[in-house]
Amino acid sequence: MTRIFSDPDAFVADALRGFAAAHREEVALVDGGVVRAQPLEPGRVAVLIGGGSGHYPAFAGFVGPGLAAGAVCGNIFTSPSTAQALRVARAADAGGGVLFTYGRYAGDVIHFGEAERRLRADGVDARTVLITDDVASAPLDARDERRGIAGILCVFHVAGAAAERGDSIDEVERLAAHANSRTRSHGVAFAGCTLPGADHPLFEVPDGVMSIGLGIHGEPGVRDVPLQTAPDLAVTLAEPLLAERPEGCTRAAVILNGLGSVKYEELFVLFGFVAEHLESRGIEIVEPECGEFVTSLDMAGVSLTVLWLDDELEELWRAPASAPGFRKGSVAGTASRGLRRDGATPRRNAEAAPATRVAASVATEASRRAALTVRRMLQQARDAVGAQVEHLGELDAVAGDGDHGIGMMRGLHAAVDASGAVDEGIGVRELLERAGDAWSETAGGTSGALWGAALAELGLALGDRDRYTSADVAAAVAAACRRVGEVGGAKLGDKTMLDAMGPFQEALTARVTAGEELAAALAVAASAAREGADATSAMTPRLGRARPLAERSVGHPDPGATSFWVIADAVAHAADAGTEVE
Repeated sequence: MTRIFSDPDAFVADALRGFAAAHREEVALVDGGVVRAQPLEPGRVAVLIGGGSGHYPAFAGFVGPGLAAGAVCGNIFTSPSTAQALRVARAADAGGGVLFTYGRYAGDVIHFGEAERRLRADGVDARTVLITDDVASAPLDARDERRGIAGILCVFHVAGAAAERGDSIDEVERLAAHANSRTRSHGVAFAGCTLPGADHPLFEVPDGVMSIGLGIHGEPGVRDVPLQTAPDLAVTLAEPLLAERPEGCTRAAVILNGLGSVKYEELFVLFGFVAEHLESRGIEIVEPECGEFVTSLDMAGVSLTVLWLDDELEELWRAPASAPGFRKGSVAGTASRGLRRDGATPRRNAEAAPATRVAASVATEASRRAALTVRRMLQQARDAVGAQVEHLGELDAVAGDGDHGIGMMRGLHAAVDASGAVDEGIGVRELLERAGDAWSETAGGTSGALWGAALAELGLALGDRDRYTSADVAAAVAAACRRVGEVGGAKLGDKTMLDAMGPFQEALTARVTAGEELAAALAVAASAAREGADATSAMTPRLGRARPLAERSVGHPDPGATSFWVIADAVAHAADAGTEVE
């Protein structure tokens, strides 16, 4: 378990600050992650990597020549926010374009995708290459749906080496995608990992058993089998990778990766048998790596990665790299730039960075009163979810990483704090936009992105009116529901938050249309949300981290749908039928 920490909520910020102090010659802090201490040469492509923290040396440890120009670092096992990605990208951009590359996880795709869109709107040539190396997370015919695990290092180095030699963004993007197409990984876990401040692991593996197909965010494997000896384990790890070897390929870069608490001597024992097995199958191993590259806090486990080489990939794999967590060959030294580019003391992640805002528009009296009501609803929602944090975490741990309750509380606390500005006289639109931005920024992850988008859309749809009707509220909820579907790419039946939000919206619209008062309509809609959440127990997940462990999820309600009905119920109880709604 994680034993050294101050405030568990500030663990990532504290770790990044210490990391930058230990490697001040190589990296500099920015608000949201790290960049190289020495900026790129003008016109070079900035390769940007990132994701949730807890995987060191991924991601911050892979910032340096021959690798990334910067890393965006979210909370533990939680995707960074869009704002974090934008700040790191703007600090690293050298005018040659920005290539985001990261493992395919729903929250990362949403947040980095929005950052790419905003950069493009600002005239920056931004691209993305998703990494999908985990063979256990989806079959070959659904390869684009696989998640990224330790094979991310192969793509990072190929892209970084191409950018280092001055390739155009078109070429860097092509080579990164090519490396991903020929990278395969497979892993096993012997014991789960424990979040900072927690007193039990996210999942457990019985004695004498190993879990095949682990994730790197604390997700358990897809099946459990008896513990194997090193020779047998080498075969278990390698065979699924060999099954997808490109025709005629006989050369491969090989990475044996420890997940956190497997000792190096154990890795070396296993690597010897892995090498024997691959060589017996006619594979020549090129510049192998054996150690810790993509960990999962203190998880006991290992993964095997193979990058099937051709001439251009082999040249880039052999290229030098120099970063705190990965070195190959000889790279010219970098100049010291201190701990942070702007010379300021870095802000802890637990403290949401204030967004840059234009002056608030003048709100109507009705809008200001509605803002007070919304603030009270957010406070009620925070308290209601606070009472369910452990339950939501347990639901999430069935087929995920167990942090849903914690993430929801981070987001709600941030939203409530941001909504405290009602005394300034802001209206409901401005308040909801601020609350949504704060939720997304602080919580990160898929739920942070979805709730941030939902609140912002709700505020936009409500606007600043002279009067609000129940129909206005129902229409705004419908707009927010559509936006969640667009951002998350989900539909009803996918076992997501939308399976509770959809019934809530439909029931609210139907009751309001029938002439029912808003408070009563919200109560009925909240009941519909609960029924929708309960119905997800029988569903099989089709999106997100739970999808590879679909069978384990059956029989348990979706945590996102569950937290939605908890919030919907709190909102219904806080509603006042006489508050500026007719």
